[in-house]
Amino acid sequence: MRKCLLLLAALLSVTACNTYRTIPVTLPDGFVVQARVADTPAKQERGLMFVKNLPENEGMIFVFDQDQEQAFWMKNTLIDLDMVFVNSHKTVTSVAAEVPHSYTYTPDEEVAYAVGYGQYVVELAAQTAAKHNVVPGAQLTFTYEK
Repeated sequence: MRKCLLLLAALLSVTACNTYRTIPVTLPDGFVVQARVADTPAKQERGLMFVKNLPENEGMIFVFDQDQEQAFWMKNTLIDLDMVFVNSHKTVTSVAAEVPHSYTYTPDEEVAYAVGYGQYVVELAAQTAAKHNVVPGAQLTFTYEK
């Protein structure tokens, strides 16, 4: 019984560390995506790794301290993504469309890499950006509070 309780406690602590709060991100055409917030180094490192399915109305928003070049290496990202780089004024600076997935066994030199400029990076299911008019110069609407 004691072993079961210890195992349960360990599982709960791991689950608690991997929980994300979400915020609504409104795209230029009014479509709303519930985005998981990655605002710590651990959450940013994990990102959407190992996620097997991402509905169009879900995503992730990476929050950084300031506008700067952001670089993402997509190892173990099992789904194709649109990566939207957004500045501190919530203006889209660039979109890396349909960034290809990778697996643990994908050679490192073949893993996709995306670079852009901004304080935020919004990851969406592939083709979502084009479908909802997410292009450089477009405005996104969201509120992030620590």
